[in-house]
Amino acid sequence: MDAKVLIESFAEFARSKNVDRPTMIRILEDVFRAMIRKKYETDENFDVTINADKGDLEILRIREIVDDNSEDIWDFDKISLTDARKIEPDFEVGEEVYEKIELEEFGRRAVMMARQTLIQRIKDLEKDLLFNQYEELVGEIISAEVYQILGREVLLMDGEGNELILPKSEQIQKDRFRKGDTVRAIVHKVEMVNGNPRIILSRTSPIFLERLFENEVPEVYDGLITIKKIVREPGERAKVAVESYDDRIDPVGACVGMKGSRIHAVVRELQNENIDVINYTDNLDLYVSRALSPAKVTSITVDQDKKRISVFLKPDQVSMAIGKGGFNIRLASRLVGYEIDVFRELNDIEDEEDVVLDEFVDEIDGWIIDELKKTGLDTAKSVLSLSKEDLLRRTELEEETIEEIFRILKQEFEQ
Repeated sequence: MDAKVLIESFAEFARSKNVDRPTMIRILEDVFRAMIRKKYETDENFDVTINADKGDLEILRIREIVDDNSEDIWDFDKISLTDARKIEPDFEVGEEVYEKIELEEFGRRAVMMARQTLIQRIKDLEKDLLFNQYEELVGEIISAEVYQILGREVLLMDGEGNELILPKSEQIQKDRFRKGDTVRAIVHKVEMVNGNPRIILSRTSPIFLERLFENEVPEVYDGLITIKKIVREPGERAKVAVESYDDRIDPVGACVGMKGSRIHAVVRELQNENIDVINYTDNLDLYVSRALSPAKVTSITVDQDKKRISVFLKPDQVSMAIGKGGFNIRLASRLVGYEIDVFRELNDIEDEEDVVLDEFVDEIDGWIIDELKKTGLDTAKSVLSLSKEDLLRRTELEEETIEEIFRILKQEFEQ
């Protein structure tokens, strides 16, 4: 393979990978200089000129002519007068010899290795470019097409044929994909694994929800409304705290849109995730009340040292505060940054007939009582009013533990 064929085939391959001309020339020169170092131990006194468009290559070896008896005759950049005159009979001591080195002199094996090296360098460059391209897109929404569905992940293809990965852990539980589907997600992270870029997407990240709001709500995109915080139970429920720096703009109304037109588009994308948009405020009591919406809070007690908040509600508001599966209270706690304990307010008659759970501390472990309180169950009758199945769903208690709780509480009223 001569130099022209080698360079032209490489240039064509490089152009197909969208490699710019300066980079292509640099890679060619690096590979040819590596060949020179392998054969001559150094490339310091070599000049390499490449014209990729025409496939031209010129390698010149530059050496200074010294007397045959000179001590420097063995230096890499020196040549004896006798050897110099074999190249050109008119040479004299002190002049420089520019000797052209043909590619064939490196041997067929070296040339074939150079070809493989060139192709590998482009592939490595392509991987680096892909890594850098997607690293700049981290946190941004992209669309890609499903081409393979595996047990633990879905493989997608972008418009340029690059493989992207949507792990099971980053999918909304209700997501169901088929080959050929177009999927929207954010670029979650980009990492190098064994020299190959691995691009991870996410549909469960709060940032995905934030980007969807930016797409659907111009005021958010323009910065007139700020999203202060987002918490999610992907596919189930989310709470979004928003704030407007312009008193003329209602941030909640703008995000919801006329008859819910704006938020409906977001909800559909998130598999009907229930989204609560609330006004952010620095007033902690008010913020907690809004976070527990739609429940109406009667009173709030804050323990700053323990980062806990006790919330008191009417009995008919407790289940709303906790929400289906406990999602509402968990998200509210994460939104305000405090652990929220829900308590029922009892009237005088109920106070006389009922017994607070703290009275059973000798028979029921304290951590179990705390677990019940987290779900708004702070009295014996409030626990007994629920079924075993309800308690299993609301708490993390074992079935045997719940049966024992029922036994102890019922025994109190039987007495």
